[in-house]
Amino acid sequence: MVSAAEQMAANTSWSALGKATDLRNRILFTLGLLIVYRLGTYIPVPGIDGTALREFMEGAQASIGGMLSMFTGGALGRMGIFALGIMPYISASIIVQLLTAMVPALEQLKKEGEQGRKKINQYTRYGTVGLATLQSYGLAASLQSGDGLVSNPGFFFIASCMITLVGGTMFLMWLGEQITARGVGNGISLIIFVGIIAEVPAALAQFFSQGRSGAISPVVIIGVILMVIAVIAFVVFMERSLRKIHIQYPRRQVGMKVYDGGTSHLPVKVNPAGVIPAIFASSLLLLPATISTFSGNETSPVMSTIMAYFGPGQPLYLLFFAAMIVFFAYFYTYNVAFKPDDVADNLKKQNGFVPGIRPGKKTAEYLEYVVARILVLGSGYLAAVCLLPEVLRSQFAIPFYFGGTSVLIVVSVTMDTIQQVQSHLLAHQYEGLIEKSQLGGKGKGKKRARRKGTGRK
Repeated sequence: MVSAAEQMAANTSWSALGKATDLRNRILFTLGLLIVYRLGTYIPVPGIDGTALREFMEGAQASIGGMLSMFTGGALGRMGIFALGIMPYISASIIVQLLTAMVPALEQLKKEGEQGRKKINQYTRYGTVGLATLQSYGLAASLQSGDGLVSNPGFFFIASCMITLVGGTMFLMWLGEQITARGVGNGISLIIFVGIIAEVPAALAQFFSQGRSGAISPVVIIGVILMVIAVIAFVVFMERSLRKIHIQYPRRQVGMKVYDGGTSHLPVKVNPAGVIPAIFASSLLLLPATISTFSGNETSPVMSTIMAYFGPGQPLYLLFFAAMIVFFAYFYTYNVAFKPDDVADNLKKQNGFVPGIRPGKKTAEYLEYVVARILVLGSGYLAAVCLLPEVLRSQFAIPFYFGGTSVLIVVSVTMDTIQQVQSHLLAHQYEGLIEKSQLGGKGKGKKRARRKGTGRK
């Protein structure tokens, strides 16, 4: 049976957006910060030869350079101040979450509520600075060793490049946190989303120009368009899929009255982790790819061997990518998205139980069993969506932006943002109903007072 909240959400009209002042301000705030991010991708790092870099990136775009450019919104291709993107922050989040699961002190800190969460976020920021420093040094050294990419190579170029790139990453991290706190949607995901969307028109132009020149046959172009539509439909279907666990509430007595027990369901998404596993797995492939791309002929034998086996489309690359997606799907779900122990404790406190399962530890074990089985399908779906276009791209020279990871990020972030906007609209409707009921109550009170006064006279 549909609840009153679900009915109201279904009847929510987008025309109410004009009346929801707080939501409109949040959307404008989010758009403003995203525009700032896009402008920053065009501000170049000092000391780079723009012409040489443009020629170099045109050659590297067909390889791993396309993936690097996608995650940085084109800033890496232009060597802008946001060239490292938000990936150091994501990598630091991975490390801190892994340590939280393994180090008892951090695990205890996580259980301390808001204060513990703030400290963990602070550790993540420190980790972001450290990783951004290492990556910026590797990128600066690789640029300097490249063929004519740097105007005046030397210590001052490396220092200025590192300071600029680390500062750009920290500013991006701050932008993402501000969007999450005061805007609409997840700030970090929206930054990656905007970076992908901004580069899609150029990728489409390149793709169709290859078709006009005969490099790609019309059959392949039509097949790619149909594949993208099919992948989008499949992602939407899987992201909306749920496994409903039946929950029973016992009878309860309030005074002399006995209320019948109710029934409800606990919704568990087929993919509780969302797009996070794909982003995490992709971020692990970016650093060696960045160094290899910009080092050119100066690449060390070790790095050349790594890229030979872990290059795009290679079997080991695909195997590692799939393994990381599956691992992060399970890890992020059990540690962040859906914690069976916490859910079981909450059900026990609310006197709810799964029919046939004892509350407490047995319920937690049952939930863990159910989620583990669901994640077999969820992680397999993520791996398939991310890997199938990778194989097709390596075979038909399709631009990277048509890859499964980019489609998955765009669709998932769009759905999540729309859902948050609808939640704000629903909250606005509730506030309006409450205000009307309060005004109605005051009006009735005044009428009663007038009637009493008239009766006394």
